[in-house]
Amino acid sequence: MGEEMDGNSILAEALKLQGVEYVFGIVGIPVIELSMAMQAVGMHYVGCRNEQAACYAAQAMGYLTGKPAVCLVVSGPGLLHVFGGMANAQINCWPLIVIGGSCPQDHEGIGGFQECNQVELSRPYCKYAARPPHPKLIPTHVEKAFRLATYGRPGVSYLDFPGNMLSMSVPSGDIYLASKVPAPPLAYPDPIQVKEVVSVLGQSKRPLVIIGKGAAYGKAELALRDLISSCNLPFLPTPMGKGVVSDTDEHCVAPARSAALQKADCILLFGARLNWILHFGRPPRFNPNVKIVQVDLCPEEFHNSRISTVALQGDIQATCTLIVKELTSQGWHIPSSSPWWNLLKEKVQNNKMTVGKMIADIRPPLNYYAVFQHIQDIIPIDSIICSEGANTMDIGRTLLANILPRHRLDAGTFGTMGVGLGFAVASALWCQRYSPQKRVICVEGDSAFGFSGMEVETMFRYKLPVVIIVINNNGIYGGFDQDTYNAIRDGADPTQVTPPTALTVKVRYDNIMTLFGRRGYFCSTIPEVQDAVKECLKIVDGPSVINIAINPAADRKPQPFNWLTESKL
Repeated sequence: MGEEMDGNSILAEALKLQGVEYVFGIVGIPVIELSMAMQAVGMHYVGCRNEQAACYAAQAMGYLTGKPAVCLVVSGPGLLHVFGGMANAQINCWPLIVIGGSCPQDHEGIGGFQECNQVELSRPYCKYAARPPHPKLIPTHVEKAFRLATYGRPGVSYLDFPGNMLSMSVPSGDIYLASKVPAPPLAYPDPIQVKEVVSVLGQSKRPLVIIGKGAAYGKAELALRDLISSCNLPFLPTPMGKGVVSDTDEHCVAPARSAALQKADCILLFGARLNWILHFGRPPRFNPNVKIVQVDLCPEEFHNSRISTVALQGDIQATCTLIVKELTSQGWHIPSSSPWWNLLKEKVQNNKMTVGKMIADIRPPLNYYAVFQHIQDIIPIDSIICSEGANTMDIGRTLLANILPRHRLDAGTFGTMGVGLGFAVASALWCQRYSPQKRVICVEGDSAFGFSGMEVETMFRYKLPVVIIVINNNGIYGGFDQDTYNAIRDGADPTQVTPPTALTVKVRYDNIMTLFGRRGYFCSTIPEVQDAVKECLKIVDGPSVINIAINPAADRKPQPFNWLTESKL
């Protein structure tokens, strides 16, 4: 009969064949032996403290490397805990494979331990959800899960494994072996449509390029930098499109975002969606007559919210390269002295003056702008920045620069809180593997840090030198100062008088480091912030935590519009 293999070994070998290198999870019945089998074949297992954080870490690794990592969880509640992460990866279009242990098949329907209809519950949050019917078919389903997670619009695959299937042994000769999935095919746009783009741009007086995280994932940075520089085009990055073209590039008009969107007569979207992040492409944020050129791998994104003038389906790098070739052959570019550039430069300068005044105000209690600028002055310019929170994330995005692609990970399209530390775990592991000198800076609001703060222990266990910075304003969006907080609570039922947005005043999140025999840093002045950041950058064998107390009423600079486009219904 030959050598026999159990389901755990078959699954581990099948994942290894497809190139899976990292597994993030929390083990228990029935996947403990599976995690060990994964390590036995050479995969890197990272045990987290919360299933959501494990799922966020796995998908971030998929985004950074372009191939899915695995999130491994136990049955029932273990899987239910990762649905937030699965939805986040699916909506962000990041490759991810989730593997869930499940109730033994002979216990189903009679009240088995953690019995749950896991495959059906997973379907809304992934591209592929299945339970192999027999151990010998495991490689077939792993191949399909990997292929669907990476081909077309990347996303999530879920595979379900009852405990009895993982422990069952079968002759190795009976196993249906699958082939390694080839790299996704490269899709090129219709050449006629490329010429249409050139024609539309040729009639434009006020063009604008918007760069999304799809361009970052598609590694389109060289082609887009060529387009921007050779045609002298202004550009805006979406939050995770930052760094595809450097934030410090002279063509970046992010400080003039509102004017650029409102006044542009032609917008080129590269891997960006006209969703809430871009105000649906509608007036009053956009010119009602603006022509939209949309470049995306996924045709389902075309004409969302408004009809695009030209919609090109194709690999973003390949498509952009063809557009550049057509434009440069005609010598087309926007003169630096054009009225369009003059308007944008004026708006950029005015914004910098406004923000500069806020940066200059370093009186305690501190404001966001002063804090972020003085962090930016010290951290390495090529740092990977993970961030989440409300103003912490949004204001930080404007001041913490990215010069390289895929170096900012934040709450993303789904606006998911709790992603920060999981993203930072994956980013630090990526750095260890591919760029050991690079640093990961994880910037958290105090509310956001509370979602997954114990992942500090995960970072400590795996010696990940993440610098965690908590911007502490005592609440969600903002809280109270100590005197006000005390006054409203004295002699009253705290559940009746404490506003839903308020958290405890000046929580010493930095003291979490004492759990590991180390020191955290609490800062309330700019010199303290500077000294703490410098000290933490010296730490290379584990995480560090800086807790910065800011004004509970600190806010972003006045906006011409509400930051979130509201429904008129």
